[in-house]
Order: sequence, then C-alpha cells, then structure tokens
Amino acid sequence: MRIFGKGRHRPSASWRQATDRAFTLIGDGRYEDAGALLTRAADLEPWLSESWFNLALLHKFRHDWEQARAAGLRAVALLDREAGAPDWWNVGIAATALQDWPLARRAWQAYGLRVPGGAADSGEPVGMDLGSAAVRLSPEGEAEVVWGRRLDPARVEVLSIPLPSSGRRWGEVVLHDGVPHGERTTAAGHSYPVFDEIELWAPSPVPTWVVLLEAATEADRDALEQLAADAGFAAEDWSSSVRLLCRMCSESRMPSDEGDGEHLDPHDHSEPGHPGPLGHRTDGQLWVPERECGVAAPASLVRGLLDGWVADSPDSRDWRDLEEVC
Repeated sequence: MRIFGKGRHRPSASWRQATDRAFTLIGDGRYEDAGALLTRAADLEPWLSESWFNLALLHKFRHDWEQARAAGLRAVALLDREAGAPDWWNVGIAATALQDWPLARRAWQAYGLRVPGGAADSGEPVGMDLGSAAVRLSPEGEAEVVWGRRLDPARVEVLSIPLPSSGRRWGEVVLHDGVPHGERTTAAGHSYPVFDEIELWAPSPVPTWVVLLEAATEADRDALEQLAADAGFAAEDWSSSVRLLCRMCSESRMPSDEGDGEHLDPHDHSEPGHPGPLGHRTDGQLWVPERECGVAAPASLVRGLLDGWVADSPDSRDWRDLEEVC
C-alpha cells in the first residue's frame, strides 16, 4: 500500500529505540523528555500512524487536548483499517474534552459505535444508552471507585457520593480513559467495567456532607437514602458502601457488595473502627446503629432533610455532627 507516494515499511531501529525510551520516560512521569523523543520519532517516520498515535497518547496524559486532537487526526489519516482503531478512540476523548461534538460523533462512529444524530449535528451526543459503569477517581492518588451513568464513551456522571479525599462530588461529570482497569460484578452475574478518571469535565454545585446517624435498623437507613433521592439529591451509608482495597484487588474482577451473613470478604482491608463492611462489624451483631453517612444536598436543604427523616420515626432515628467536607 502506498500513502502520499511513499510505500509502507517497518519502522527503523532509530524509531523503535526513541519510542521505547519515550514510553519508559512516560512511565516515570517525565513527559517533557518523552515528548522530545516522540517528536523525533515522528520526524523519522511521519508516514506511520503509530508515530502520531503515540504523540496523541502523550498529549492525552498531559491533558493538552488541542495537541492531542491535532496528533490524533494525523494518526487516523494514515490508518490502514477503517473501523475499530484505538486512534479514533483517542480522537473521541480529545474532542469530548474540547466539546468538539461534530468530531467526537465522527470519532465514535468511525470506531464502530452507533451514535444518535447526523454529521451536521453540533450538539453533544445524547441517548447513547451505554448504561452504568464504575469510575476510579484520582487513580494516581487516593484512588476511589464509584458508580456512575455513562453519558457517552468518554464521560461518566458520578452517582455515588465520593469520599472527600477524592475532591469529587455527587453529580459531577468526569472524563475517563477508554481501557477499563478492573470490573465490578453483581450477585445477578452482571459485570461492569471500571474506567480511570482523566480529569473533571463538569463540576457539581452540590456540596458533600458527612453526618453520624443513629439508625436502629437497615430500613431506617434506607428511608434516609430514599428521602434524599425523592428530593433530587443523594444519601449514602459509607459504613456499608466503602471498602478499603489494595491496588491489585481494585484493578481486578471484584464483587460489588460485601456478601451476606458472616461471610468475610478476603479483599476488604478495612480495620475495626474504620469505614468499610468489616470495620463496622461487632461480635455476634451484623448491624451497628451508628452509621457514618454521606449526604449530597444544598446547605439550605440538608438539615431539613435529616430532621424530616427523624420526625418520621423519632424512636429509632437520630443524627448529629453534620459537617460539610467537599
């Protein structure tokens, strides 16, 4: 095959050496040095789509979306195949970051996905119905996996209430990478990919609060979560939903809940007195009335929400120590 009058060929030894060294530097976080090598590789072999794919990848790591889009477009112009190439996926991520919706739509379609709307549609893709997924917030820091709704192939709306250490809020939209790192499975046998966050795409105005509940039964706890949902916001029992996992466990295929009865999840690294299913167990008792709960609601609503919850069953419910944490 000939492209622009130049025959396709295997990359030179110099190209391979520069590229291999560049990815070693990327692994060490030395993006500037890696960029110089990948630019040299592209100068050596400008007819290789891999030269520009690698540069687009580097710019994605650096969140330099203008450069990622430019390099990505050069990569796809040199592709040997029409659909399914990861080059198109990277173009889609860069276009989504830049809100270049016509290009994002074109990229997902070229990858082989069905995207509502035509080529002339300038709005963001909607109605793709990609379902639920898990996203790993702050993957290079204190990583936390939360649940969300996929808006398109590169964005997830966070529907869990993240811990304050993540710096993220309920309702935020995060840009995520295309290759899953791990899975979460349900008792029904469904599996969901875990994507790594790249950056915050749209912030949420709704603050996160932490509160200590006295909930005599699980039904009392569930009532608060339902009350918050009915108001258009969220409450989450962190005492039950938070599991402390090592990196290897987090990036593997994991069940999404802690099991029933006295079953002890060997992957749960919680400790007594700390958040997590194991950390809130007591001898001979599976339910502890004192619960640490996250609430996502406006300041003008949160106290009224908690008071209303208590008023519905004052003998079995109470709250204290409400604090805004994110």
